[in-house]
This record gives sequence, C-alpha cells and structure tokens, in this order.
Amino acid sequence: MKIALCTISFRHQLVSLAELAIWAQANQFQGIELWGAHARNLAGQPHYDGDWLAGFGLEVPMLSDYLPTEGPHEEIRQQTLSLCALARHWGAKRIRTFAGRCGSHDTTPEQRAAIAACLREQSMMAADHGLELLVETHPGTLADCGASTLRLLDEVNHSAFKLNFDTLHVWEGGDEPLALLRQLRPHVGYFHLKNVYCRDQLSVFNPANVYAAAGDREGMVPLFEGELDYRTFLAALLDENEPNISASLEWFGNNAYEVLGRDRRIIAGLVREACAHPQLLAVG
Repeated sequence: MKIALCTISFRHQLVSLAELAIWAQANQFQGIELWGAHARNLAGQPHYDGDWLAGFGLEVPMLSDYLPTEGPHEEIRQQTLSLCALARHWGAKRIRTFAGRCGSHDTTPEQRAAIAACLREQSMMAADHGLELLVETHPGTLADCGASTLRLLDEVNHSAFKLNFDTLHVWEGGDEPLALLRQLRPHVGYFHLKNVYCRDQLSVFNPANVYAAAGDREGMVPLFEGELDYRTFLAALLDENEPNISASLEWFGNNAYEVLGRDRRIIAGLVREACAHPQLLAVG
C-alpha cells in the first residue's frame, strides 16, 4: 500500500514543497498529493516536477482539483486540458474532481445527464493524456451515496472514469464502506482517509469551514481515534495483497506534522503485521 500526504493539509501554513518532501521522505510516505491550486502556483518554477520529487523517492499520485461541469464548453475544455498538462508535468496518473455541485436528490434528470456528458468528455481528454479522471465520493454531488455513484458510473461509461473513494464521506452518505467497496472495487482508483470524532460533527468537513483559515476544527481527529473503524477497513485493503493500492491521509486539522506522522507509523505497523501474519487479516 502506497501512502501519500496532501499539500492541502498545509494550506494555511508557510511551508515549502521542498520542506514537505524532506519530511515525507523521513516519515515513510511514498507520495505527495498536490492540491490543484498549489500545482498552478508552482507552474512558474518548472524545475519542480516529477523528476525532482523522485529524487526524494516520492511521486505525485494525484492532482486534486475542482473542474467545472457546467458553463461555457470551451472554458471547461481549457481548464481540463490545463489540469492534464500539470498532471503530466508532475508524472501524476490521476486528476481528481467532483460530480457537480448539488446532491443527487437535488439534481434534475436534465442536469444529471449534462453533468454525466461533461464528465465523459473530461474522461476522454484525460485518457488522451494517459490519465484517469477520478470523481470523489462526496456529499453535495452526484456521488453522495452508493446508489447514485453506481448509476453515475453507468451514465459516464468510460474506461478512464474512476472514483476517489473517500471512506468517511461514503460512511456519511449512509453506506457501509466495505460493503460498498465490494461493489465499486473495479472502479476505485484511489482512497482518501480521514476520520471524525462522532457522526454529529461531520459538518466540520463542509467546504466553507474546511477552507476557512479560522474555521472550526473540533471533531477532526487522527485516523485511528474516530468513529469510523479504520483498522478493519485497512485490514480488508491489505488482505487484497495488491501492492499498487494508493491512498492519501487527508488531514484538515491542526498539528499536521504530528498527526500525519503518527497515523503513518500506525499504518506501517499494520502493513508489517499483515506481512507477518496474513491469516489475521481475513475479513468477512
């Protein structure tokens, strides 16, 4: 299992990419997931690229952005192509976006069809660049629950269209993560891992709060201290014995170095245990 940190974790801190790379290497991370805003801001410094990051033994597994799915066609096309070019610059294999801006129950059939058509075209552009387009499972989008996500996969119907399986948001949407993962597994290209102290505090991850420098962080907890059982979830992933499974620790709270470092060490311990005692990881 490959584990990355996210530059979005440091969105309100004055931290250089070089500093993050040195720290990530020293703390057993295999990659750095680049926030789209950060990738665009680094475009003027072309010596920062995939080859430079590889010098630290790291990769960029995914560029995470917010491509439009409505509006002028040429604007959508240009933003998608620009993100594809940035991903190629960093050697990333995936670009992340969202399936619209409204939940599945608040989207009309006509709107849904238009979003699916847009995502199909964006998937075609990604494929032309050797990339996959990943839609994140997330409230307030067409991937807000298992039923709508499965339907969306059929509607887009493109081999480069995959899912960023945000485990907490899957649980938030009312699905049991492992049960839904068994249905979605062939379409899952990446995982986001984060946790919350209790279900009543899930609103702490609302975008308006997350991106606010003075936003509330109460309820954001380390991966193995929240209500969602990540030991069982990760055990199931490790039981797949698939070395190319990739995930990011998506931390939005305070004390990023401390929390990310501790969670990474715990995951490393789970991986060692899986290698030493594979029979203990049989789930279900």
